[in-house]
Amino acid sequence: HVFFSSFYTELALESNPSDHPRASTIFLNKSQTDVREKKKNNYVNHVSPGHLTKKYSSCSTIFLDDSTVSQPNLRTTVQCVTLAIYYHIKNRDANRSLDIFDERSHPLTRETVPEEYFRHDPEHKFIYRFVRTLFSAAQLTAECAIVTLVYLERLLTYAEIDICPTNWKRIVLGAVLLASKVWDDQAVWNVDYCQILKDITVEDMNEMERHFLELLQFNINVPASVYAKYYFDLRSLADDNDLPFVFAPLSRERAQNLEAISRLCEDKDLCRAALRRSLSADNFIGVQRSKAILS
Repeated sequence: HVFFSSFYTELALESNPSDHPRASTIFLNKSQTDVREKKKNNYVNHVSPGHLTKKYSSCSTIFLDDSTVSQPNLRTTVQCVTLAIYYHIKNRDANRSLDIFDERSHPLTRETVPEEYFRHDPEHKFIYRFVRTLFSAAQLTAECAIVTLVYLERLLTYAEIDICPTNWKRIVLGAVLLASKVWDDQAVWNVDYCQILKDITVEDMNEMERHFLELLQFNINVPASVYAKYYFDLRSLADDNDLPFVFAPLSRERAQNLEAISRLCEDKDLCRAALRRSLSADNFIGVQRSKAILS
């Protein structure tokens, strides 16, 4: 029984994209239905897919964007993350939720929200506006946005719930809150979010954060391989949905900077290799000396 229990636990972890680098991200899978339908409609209606508007490198000019896995572009990353959340809501399996995340039970505003509001899926621009406000006011980083999405998918998987019109704001807020504390060196306090969202109380924020952590089973670790997978899958999502990355011709100054960074990395690799060889030689000499002493 212990063997099968541990086996199924490991199998569940391997199928969870927020824990295992080889598992496919949920948001990318959920977006594929719409992407295929869009491509089909473009083909039937003889609409150009839009690739001619993109910039491609040639022998004389190299185009690069300003987003990398270690330093993502903030605006584009937030756009991609909110698009991923949009597909989560639009293509959800059901409306499973928990009271702590239900905006009808725990409203974010004192104004009365009509019930009709919760019957319709939010548009991407509304999700983007909400998240952009949080990131702008709290001065959060693009890396924090990626970790936010990791925690969101981990919550949906661990708690077996869906993100839907009634709970998406509070789930996103909880994920942002947790990601900012784990990722950023100068974390934003819960009371600071109360200054951004004027009508929410610190007690409500604390309770939501506690529930979020408990539902994650206090697993806030994000391996580098998982982070990289989410970054590149977000780039794929942007490409599928024609979200623009800011491309610019490679200038002489930037080329020199890239070359300097490349040389620095090569030097570090050489130093590590030399250190490994030195340690191996020292170990070998140590073994030889120990033999001489023992004899």
